[in-house]
Amino acid sequence: MFFISNKKTKSSLVSKEKCAICSEKIKLHYNPMDEWGIKGSICGDCYSKKINEHYPGEHVRVNKHLD
Repeated sequence: MFFISNKKTKSSLVSKEKCAICSEKIKLHYNPMDEWGIKGSICGDCYSKKINEHYPGEHVRVNKHLD
C-alpha cells in the first residue's frame, strides 16, 4: 500500500490573476455579466461598482439576518 501526498501550499491557493478593470490582484473572482462586455474575471470592488451602474437606485439587502 502507498499514499499519495496532496499538499497545497499557500502560494498555490493565491490567485495571480488580475482584475480586467483595475488590474489589481483578485482575491475572490467574479464573472462579469455579458451585457458589460468585459472579458476575464473581475475583483469584488469592480463587480460592486458595475452592479450599481447596471442597477441604479437604492438597493435593499434581503436575508440580512442569515449573516
